[in-house]
Amino acid sequence: MATFLIKSLVSQITVKHSPSDHTSSRIEIKSALIPVKRCRSGKIPVLAASVRSENDHSTEAQRKKNGNAINLQSSLLQDAEYDVASKDAHPRPLSSTHSSNSVSNGPRLRVAYQGVRGAYSESAAQKVYPNCEAVPCEQFDTAFETVEKWLVDRAVLPIENSLGGSIHRNYDLLLRHRLHIVGEVKYAVRHCLLANHGVKVEDLKRVLSHPQALAQCENTLTKLGLVREAVDDTAGAAKHVALQKLEDTGAVASSAAASIYGLNILAEDIQDDSDNVTRFLILAREPIIPGTDRPFKTSIVFSLEEGPGVLFKALAVFALRQINLTKIESRPLRKQPLRASDDGNSGLPKYFDYLFYVDFEASMADENAQNACRHLKEFATFLRVLGSYPVHTSMM
Repeated sequence: MATFLIKSLVSQITVKHSPSDHTSSRIEIKSALIPVKRCRSGKIPVLAASVRSENDHSTEAQRKKNGNAINLQSSLLQDAEYDVASKDAHPRPLSSTHSSNSVSNGPRLRVAYQGVRGAYSESAAQKVYPNCEAVPCEQFDTAFETVEKWLVDRAVLPIENSLGGSIHRNYDLLLRHRLHIVGEVKYAVRHCLLANHGVKVEDLKRVLSHPQALAQCENTLTKLGLVREAVDDTAGAAKHVALQKLEDTGAVASSAAASIYGLNILAEDIQDDSDNVTRFLILAREPIIPGTDRPFKTSIVFSLEEGPGVLFKALAVFALRQINLTKIESRPLRKQPLRASDDGNSGLPKYFDYLFYVDFEASMADENAQNACRHLKEFATFLRVLGSYPVHTSMM
């Protein structure tokens, strides 16, 4: 296999081991950008970066554990196409108080979301950071880029919906960009049928909204006999209906969008299933320092060599340590979606190479989680920790 160079963030690490536990270490780093060569086996070597916790209230043992957790969390195995230059060569980990469940008491944060004012993503961002300046972005890609370019402090983006499933675009963008998941928030979506004032339900002939919102309200819209037309987002549909002063067209959007654009709510809670929940991820340039003081979740992505039972072995590293998996998502490997059959018969179909995204219920400050990731690295061709962050349990 041809040798090629990639840029990766690595660190010179000084480790002082504890005599009682080889996994507990005090770790200090000096960071640098250096070229790394792929080894002959096709695997990319593990690149580790660690930082010292500055939490004056924690014990020395906890600081050691946090340092080791950040060490593993910051290990990146990246192909060149995913490498992104960073303005800050020394990312500063956030404390656990920056989790999605807390309110920021510091300077007013700028938080990016996809859509226009009145979008559910804006509501989720304001629920997490009530005093934030919510910054609308036209596309998901733009929201990632605004964080990387220091135009905003955070991004709040949907990753999955209880009815519509995963947002595949954002899974792909998580790997393409070098941001860290620092929290999550679950938002209960309540769709409304909106129209201009004076327009009645029987006057409507069509309805505009995001494809997922239309699908989530399929039964109601079918009973009303409305033609469905898909647009980029729910709030954008409401804005269009209001600005164009349409009299035969409604929109499926939030009650907040109705208030912002001066529309009338013809019907509330028109979704087919009342348990309509969207999970959002909170992204930042810096990782969060994982802890053990509350339930944590960790998100990783990895790829494997093809072979019988390889995926089973990968997942078994968590089962062996009693670590619960809450999500697994597979996506085709970019730039290498197909691989030739090894039996030499070119007439047989090729098969896909995949990336596997996994969420598991454990903090990277937990020794079990650290050992599981070390075990997985032994046979994974690629592994990256996307973030270790507090679990969000309340519903909005």
